[in-house]
Amino acid sequence: MARIFITGSADGLGHLAAKMLISQGHQVVLHARTVERGRVALNKIPTAEKVLIADLSDMEDTKMLAAEVNALGRFDAIIHNAGVYRVSNELTYAVNSLAPYILTALIQRPKRLIYLSSGLHLQGNPTLENQDYDPGMVSYSDSKLQVVMLSMAVARYWPEVYSNAVNPGWVPTKMGGPGAPDDLQKGAETQAWLAVSNEANARVSGRYFFHQKEAHFLPAAADASLQDKFLAHCKKISGVKFPVER
Repeated sequence: MARIFITGSADGLGHLAAKMLISQGHQVVLHARTVERGRVALNKIPTAEKVLIADLSDMEDTKMLAAEVNALGRFDAIIHNAGVYRVSNELTYAVNSLAPYILTALIQRPKRLIYLSSGLHLQGNPTLENQDYDPGMVSYSDSKLQVVMLSMAVARYWPEVYSNAVNPGWVPTKMGGPGAPDDLQKGAETQAWLAVSNEANARVSGRYFFHQKEAHFLPAAADASLQDKFLAHCKKISGVKFPVER
C-alpha cells in the first residue's frame, strides 16, 4: 500500500485519481482550496485519510501546507495536480508554477513526484524573456512549460526520486469545459499509474506522459540551464531555496 498526497483533489482530475488510488487499496490525503470544498470532497470520498486546506495562490498558505504535509509523515508519492486556467497571469503563475516549486522544495522527498502539465506547454516561452521576476508576464502555456521544466530539474537533481510530467489531455472538467474531447478517465489514470505502478514504464524519471505513454514535449524543457534559471526565478520570488544536493 502506498501513501499519496494530491493537490487540487476536491474535484476534477485530482478527485478522480484519488478515488482510483483508494479503490486500489492505497492511502490518500486530499487537498482543497477552502474548508467548504474540503468538506464536500471528504463527503464524496470518506475513506480518504484526511483533507488539507490551503489556497495555493497565497505563498504563505502554500508554505503552511508544506509544513502540514510534513507533519503527517513521509509520503510515497505526491501528485501536483492543482491548476488554474483563464485567470490573471499573476494567479496562473502563483498556482501553476510557484506553488509546485514551493511544495517540492519544502515537503520531505517522496519516492515519486508527478506534475500535471498540458499540451499547451508546447506554446510556452522557454527562455523566460520578459518574465524575469514579473509573474504578470507568465501565460498559461508558459506556466505549464515551467511545470515540465520543474519535473525534469527534480529528476536531474534528485536521481533517487521518480519525477515526471503528465499531459492529461483536454478533458471535460470545470477547467476544460463540458465540450472537451479527451477521455476524463484516461486523463486521471496516468497520474495514478505513475504514483504507484511497479511496471518498468512507470519507474522512470524526467519523462513526459500522455495516456500512460511517453509523448513529445518541448525540447527546451530539458535544457539544464533553463531549468536552473527557472529555479532561481522561483527562489527569488518565494524566498524558498530548492535543495539541489544529491
